[in-house]
Amino acid sequence: MIDGLVRRILLSPVLIYMLRCLAGFFIGYVLYSRFIHFELFWALLSIILVISPEENDSKRLSVERFKSNFVGSFVALLCIIVNGNSLYMIVIGIILTILICRLFHIMNMARVAIVALLVIMIQPHSEALSYTPILRFLSVSAGCLIGLTIVIASSYAIRFVRRRYDSSVR
Repeated sequence: MIDGLVRRILLSPVLIYMLRCLAGFFIGYVLYSRFIHFELFWALLSIILVISPEENDSKRLSVERFKSNFVGSFVALLCIIVNGNSLYMIVIGIILTILICRLFHIMNMARVAIVALLVIMIQPHSEALSYTPILRFLSVSAGCLIGLTIVIASSYAIRFVRRRYDSSVR
């Protein structure tokens, strides 16, 4: 009975999501506060965006969010390199982002990709325009990798707890 209660508490989807978000926030905040000049706020934001609250498909959805965030930030970087962040390039970037999401079968995450694109293209740049988009691209990509790593690592821990309590219940 106590094992069942402990298992239920430890494997609560809400608790798991809270712990993942807190771990992501702490990692992102430490990076953000230590490396002030590298626009790591976007890494912090990307970490939280990649972590999924879904119970069953958490790992798959986090991978899809990682892909879509990467697509959006990469398209934004290309658009800025080609012709800056004009209104026309933003529109072209949105279209390209949607098409690439369709190509990679991640249409359900296209809006996340578009948000990443807009973060890089519209938000005022604090440094010289020449390398700020590159820093933001790297920041968003790092955040995606950190968020994905948290989800995958916690999935192994969850699997271990499930096996431990499943074997002790029998």
